[in-house]
Amino acid sequence: MASSAGPRPSGLQAAIIAFSIRFRGVVIALGCLLLGYGVFSLLGAKYDVFPEFAPPQVSIQTEAAGLTPEQVEMLVTTPIETQINGVPGIQKLISTSIQGLSIVNVFFDPASNIYLDRQVVAERLAVAAQQLPQGVKAPAMTPLTSSTGIVLVAGLTSGTRTLMDLKTAAEWTLRPRLLAVPGVANVSVFGSDTRSLQIQVRPDHLARYQLGMNDVLAAAQKATGVRGAGFIDTANQRIVFQTEGQSLTPDQLARTVLLTQGAARVTLGDVANVVEAPEPPIGAAAIDGKPGVVLNVSEQYGANTVEVTRGVEAALADLAPGLKEQGIELHANLFRPANFIDTAMSNIRSSMYIGGALVIVILTLFLFDLRTAAIAIAAIPLSLLAGIIVLERLGGTLNTMTLGGLAIAVGVVVDDAVIGVENIVRRLRENRQHPHPRPAARVVLDAAFEVRGPVVYATFAVLLVFVPILLLPGISGALFAPLGISYSLAVLASLVVALTIVPALSMALLAKRTETDAPPVVRWSRARYEALLRRISSRPRMVIALAAAFTIVGCATLPMFGASFIPELREGHFIIHMSAVPGTSIERSLSIGARVAEALRKIPAVRSVAQRVGRAELAGDVFGTHYSESEVDLKPGLSGDEQEDAQAEIRQVLARFVGVNFSVKTFLSERIEETLSGYTAAVAVNIFGNDLDVLDQKAQEVARALGGVPSVT
Repeated sequence: MASSAGPRPSGLQAAIIAFSIRFRGVVIALGCLLLGYGVFSLLGAKYDVFPEFAPPQVSIQTEAAGLTPEQVEMLVTTPIETQINGVPGIQKLISTSIQGLSIVNVFFDPASNIYLDRQVVAERLAVAAQQLPQGVKAPAMTPLTSSTGIVLVAGLTSGTRTLMDLKTAAEWTLRPRLLAVPGVANVSVFGSDTRSLQIQVRPDHLARYQLGMNDVLAAAQKATGVRGAGFIDTANQRIVFQTEGQSLTPDQLARTVLLTQGAARVTLGDVANVVEAPEPPIGAAAIDGKPGVVLNVSEQYGANTVEVTRGVEAALADLAPGLKEQGIELHANLFRPANFIDTAMSNIRSSMYIGGALVIVILTLFLFDLRTAAIAIAAIPLSLLAGIIVLERLGGTLNTMTLGGLAIAVGVVVDDAVIGVENIVRRLRENRQHPHPRPAARVVLDAAFEVRGPVVYATFAVLLVFVPILLLPGISGALFAPLGISYSLAVLASLVVALTIVPALSMALLAKRTETDAPPVVRWSRARYEALLRRISSRPRMVIALAAAFTIVGCATLPMFGASFIPELREGHFIIHMSAVPGTSIERSLSIGARVAEALRKIPAVRSVAQRVGRAELAGDVFGTHYSESEVDLKPGLSGDEQEDAQAEIRQVLARFVGVNFSVKTFLSERIEETLSGYTAAVAVNIFGNDLDVLDQKAQEVARALGGVPSVT
C-alpha cells in the first residue's frame, strides 16, 4: 500500500514542498499577495498591438521645392548619404528622391541605442545642410515612432467653411493640442489648402518702374520679418524697444514701399497682386468622398497604445464643441488600432472564462469534489499573473504575441496543477483505507514529490521546443520571440505554483477529508479502460501500424497547406492603395477616390472611407499626387466571416474601376510586410542601373512579363 513507511524524500524540490506544507498559511498568504499584485500589474501594464519588431531606423526628409527628382537625387540626397554613410552601426541605407522631396531611411543594428543613433545622425546632418543648394530647407528627422506607428486617424469636414479654414484649424488648433498628449510623437496633417500670403508679380509693371524680382523679394522679407530694435540704458533702467511693423494681411503687405520717386512711392501693390491664397499643394484628403482634412496621429517609441489612444480621444472630445460652433465637423474615429487590442483582450478573457468553466466541470466530474477542483483552478490565474509580472519587469508589453503565448500556456498550467492535486487526493484516499494511516502531511509530501520529477522533466522538454523561436534572428525574432518568452514564463511559474501553492492548499483543504471511495466517473471508466488496454496490448503490431499510417498521412498533407508569415488578421479595417498613372493631378486622384468612396459606402459593412492623396510634411509615407491611400473602417461587432465577406465585396467594387491599380491590405499585415521587405506588395522586383531611360524601359518589360502571370494585378 502507498501508506507503508518509506524514506523521506530529499533534495531541493522535496525541501520546497515540505516548507510549503509546514508553513502553508504563509505560502497561501503569499499566493494571495501575488494574486493582488498581479491584478495591479495587469491593470497598469503597457498594451500594444504587436511587440516592437521594426529595426532601429532614422528617417530624414528634406524639402526641395521646385527641383525635379533627378535634381533632388544629385543635389540633395547624395550629399546627405555621403555624410550619413560614416555613422557607426548602419546596416543599410535606402533613399528615395521625388519631385521636391528627398527621403533617406537609415537602418541600424538591432542592438544599437536608437537615441544615440539619432544624436549622431543629427550632428552629421548639420554638416550636410551647409552643402545643400540655396532654397532647400534644412534636413529634418521625422519623430521616433513605434513599429505600428499610427494610434488614431481623425478628420475635419464642413459644409460652410473653406478647405483653407479646415487646414488652419488642423494646423493651429488640433495639432498643437494633440502633440501635448503624453505618448504622441507626431501629427501629420493631410489637406490641400495651406493658408499663405502670395505676391503674384506682374512683369509688365515691374518693367515700367525698372524693378526686378530681387527688389520684390527684399521688400517682402523686410515686411514680413521680425527684428529686434535693441535697447537703451538710462541712469535708472534699461528700456527695450519692440517693433510692430510686420505685415500680417494682404492689404498691409501691399502697402510695402519698393521705390520712392520724389513725393511718389511705388508699393508692392503697384507691381503685383497681393492675396491670401493656398500654397501649391503636396497632398489632399477626403472623407466619404467630401473634401476635408485628415490627421494621422503617431505614437512614440515604447508608448502604451491604449493609454495614448484614450488621451488623444479625450483631447479631441474637448475640442469638438469649439469646432462645432465654427461649423466644422470632427470625425474622431476614422481608424482606431486600439480596437484590435480591445477585441484581442476581450477574446482572451472569454477564452479564459470558457476554459475555466470547462476545467471546473471536468475536474468536478472526475475528482467529484469542488475543493479539489478549486485548488487546480487557482493555479491558472496565479501562474499567468506571475508570468505577466516578470514580463512587465523585463520591459515587455501585453500584445497579440504575448497574449497568444499566455493562452497557449493555459493547458500546461492546468496540467501541472491537476497532476499534483489528483495524486495527492488518491494517496490520501489510500492512506485513509490503511489500518495504520500515516500523518497527512507526510502523505501530501510523498504524493507531491512522487509526480514532480516527471512533471519537471516534461516542462523543460516542452520549453526546449520554443528555443528555436527564441533564437530567431532579425524581424522574425523580434516579432515571435515575445510569444515564446511569455509562454515560458507562464509554464515556469506554473511549476513553482505546483511545488508551493498546490501542496499548501491540499494540506489545508484536503487533509481532513474522510472519503475512501473513488469518484463515480473514475469507478465507471476504470473497468472499461482496463478492457481497452488489454485489447490494445494483445495487438501491438496493429497499433503500431495504425500510428505509422496516421503519421504518414499527416506528413503527406503538409504540402497541401498554404504558408504565410502571419495569419490573416481580422482588424475590422482595411487600407486601399490606389495608384494612377504617374503625373496624375491631385484633383483627378480626388475625383477617382470620391467615386470609389461612393461605391464602397454602399457596402452594408462599411462605416467610413477616408482618402489621403500625396503626402504631408514629415509624414512617414511619402508619395506623389498619383498615389493615394483610403482608410476603410468597418462597422463594429462584425465576425471574422463577415469581415472576410466585406473584403470580397470591396475587391469586387474596385475591380470595376479601369486604368487604376488597387491593393487591399489590413493595417497590421501591411506594417509587418513593409518592415520585412520595404514593400507592401507580395512580390517586388528591383532593377539597378545608372541610366534612367534604360531603367524605365526594363521596368516596362518586367511589368508586361509579370502581367501574364495568373492572379497578378
